[in-house]
Amino acid sequence: MPPSAASGGSSLPSGFAVFTTFPDLLFVFEFVFGGLVWILISSSLVPIPLVQGWVMFVSVFCFVTTTLLLFLYVIGAHGSGTFWITLDAAYHCVASLFYFGASVLEAFATIQMQDGFRYKQYHENISAVVFSYTVTLLYVVHAVFSLIRWKSS
Repeated sequence: MPPSAASGGSSLPSGFAVFTTFPDLLFVFEFVFGGLVWILISSSLVPIPLVQGWVMFVSVFCFVTTTLLLFLYVIGAHGSGTFWITLDAAYHCVASLFYFGASVLEAFATIQMQDGFRYKQYHENISAVVFSYTVTLLYVVHAVFSLIRWKSS
């Protein structure tokens, strides 16, 4: 492997380079859309408390963890080494699975509330489902590219 291939793309960026490199740029979108899911779930009617409790847990957990990782990458606390690359890949794989499960459960809860609820409440939950699947897609894309970076490190 040539030296340029070994060094390009196999390390995590530091500082504001996080906002200019892919897949790390996805942190911003995960943060924004994950926050929207959190807000929509917390403000929506809860037809099935256990299901929406899990969705709320996933959205808050991923929001806080994504914020923490983004902050650590921006200040350069990760240093060098494969531990942080492995942690990044593992986190995004777990977040992808969590968000996919939460999205399916939120869609199920929304379908269950189709009859007997007001129009506004139903549409809040539909919005939560749409944003939840959007965040799932973002985490899956980030996980795939993080795994590629992990494999090449």
